[in-house]
Amino acid sequence: MFTGESPIFQQLAAKIAGDIVAGTYPEETAVPSASDFAVFYTINPATASKGVNVLVERGVLYKKRGIGMFVATGARELLRDRRREEFRTHYIQPLLREATVLELGTAELHQMIDQPEQDQA
Repeated sequence: MFTGESPIFQQLAAKIAGDIVAGTYPEETAVPSASDFAVFYTINPATASKGVNVLVERGVLYKKRGIGMFVATGARELLRDRRREEFRTHYIQPLLREATVLELGTAELHQMIDQPEQDQA
């Protein structure tokens, strides 16, 4: 599950965030504890705790004292907004730069997006 591309705690935070966006953990429902994540993914409990705390710091999760961690109201939209901006930065902007180099017009670019399975060569 985890790769060497980034620290494990960041990958765990991204996994939990992805599950929230996907609806696996709806808003105002409990998520597994850091200890549960550590056991499930066979990682150090401190690493799991650090991953969970990343989401607490972002306002995605919050702790109910003595009960556990819960998904905050508005967390899904917050995460989707962040991912949309990352999508723009990592995919759309490079796509538009390449389209400019290739002198692709807006109509041709839209056609490529609308009909991706067609051979455009």
